[in-house]
Amino acid sequence: MSLQEISAPAPAGFESFSFAGIGMTCKMIEPLKLESRYDWVTIVSELRSWGEVPEPSTLEVSSLSEDDRGPIAILRGESEWVAQFLPWGSDGFLRKRAKFASSTCEVPSGGYSWEGNDLILIWNEINQENTLKIEISESLQNGDLDRSRKLLLECGNSLGRYHQMAHSARITPPDPRRWNKRIEGLEAILRSQSIWRAPHSRDSDCMLGIGDVRFDDFREGTVRIGRPRLSDALFAPDCSFPAIRDLSSLVHDLSRLHFENSSELDIVELRSSLIQGWRDSAPEKWCSDDVFYSHRGGLAVWEYEQCLLDVIEAVSHQSGAPQPATTIIGYVAPYQKRMFNNRTFGALSMMAAFFGIASLINTFPPSIFEMPIPISSLIASMVLLRYYRGIAPPPEIPFTRFA
Repeated sequence: MSLQEISAPAPAGFESFSFAGIGMTCKMIEPLKLESRYDWVTIVSELRSWGEVPEPSTLEVSSLSEDDRGPIAILRGESEWVAQFLPWGSDGFLRKRAKFASSTCEVPSGGYSWEGNDLILIWNEINQENTLKIEISESLQNGDLDRSRKLLLECGNSLGRYHQMAHSARITPPDPRRWNKRIEGLEAILRSQSIWRAPHSRDSDCMLGIGDVRFDDFREGTVRIGRPRLSDALFAPDCSFPAIRDLSSLVHDLSRLHFENSSELDIVELRSSLIQGWRDSAPEKWCSDDVFYSHRGGLAVWEYEQCLLDVIEAVSHQSGAPQPATTIIGYVAPYQKRMFNNRTFGALSMMAAFFGIASLINTFPPSIFEMPIPISSLIASMVLLRYYRGIAPPPEIPFTRFA
């Protein structure tokens, strides 16, 4: 993809770019220069502040770096501040998340916006060195299963506590039509050979999720509300999502760490701990068995979406096939084949139920001699349905186990 400067409006101290390619475009705004106090004063001069932000004229720029989410400036005054830039903005709900989750999460103290769009998040001394990602990576490298499971349980629990707070903030009904349309759009852009549509559970309420959740967002029992990933700009969501999507983002990050560290630990046990930690603290409805039910999409369909988002970002950076995302996508077809084969039992269950009910109707009121056939059919239907639900792939098992 190409990055081109454009003449679109931008606040003082910023310049506008267009990021375009393979059917995707996004507009970006980044600082022109940030080397001195004067540069910082210029940058915030036309922006609107919110929350707690330091007086611009008292700050000196200590350093400027950049990660995959945008530039990061270290500012020094009476204390140290971190300014995280949002080149492609946000979904407009960062401040709302910061407000309702401040008691359970690490949130920015304030920030700056322009024309209603968040451009800068201000943090009071972010400590990047003590994130749980570092500890989890070390335990994976050392083959310490007990330590890994304990850390993953803690991370899942922290995410569940955020969702407990979100449960009282903003909830709307499930939106499977838009969720499926979004995945269809991702597949079309990438010309993917895999196709996945899911009915989803009625318990999967739309809520104010974090969006992209990674282990470097966790520290000391809290999860940090951070900046959106590039894919949110390249293929912007047009809907809200269920809480299980946040979990899928973290589960997928576990797959990344497991791959990057060439860990020999059983990923099924690791995933099990992470999922259990979340279920222990998340709202009961949002983590019900029905939400995890794979035949309706469950956790798996959202993991698939995370893989597609990794591929979109890799294509935009021309960085080659992202792992383990491309490998996981390769196992989607065998996974779906197993679920398709499972549907035979679901169909038999429906046929048996239909036959049993039809027999009762046709012989109503049935005699004692006519009762065995419909009763046997209904019992067979219930047994087949229970078996069908029981053979659904459990969320702890990754796609790569379905060859």
